[in-house]
Amino acid sequence: MKKDEFDDTLKKIGMTRQEFSNITKVAYSTIGNWHDETKPIPGWVDSWLENYISKKKYDHIKNIIKDEL
Repeated sequence: MKKDEFDDTLKKIGMTRQEFSNITKVAYSTIGNWHDETKPIPGWVDSWLENYISKKKYDHIKNIIKDEL
């Protein structure tokens, strides 16, 4: 994942870098230092974001069903 993809994904899900930092316990300064060539974004970030998005969708569907019962 490239830095612009990371930022675009965060924007898409309505999350700031600070919120990502707080949730993942990664220092905000570390996130700011991620660069495409010198310090690439770790591989786990992409799958973490995919799982986060899936969980949000699941929670939304679960709440819809819960409200109908």
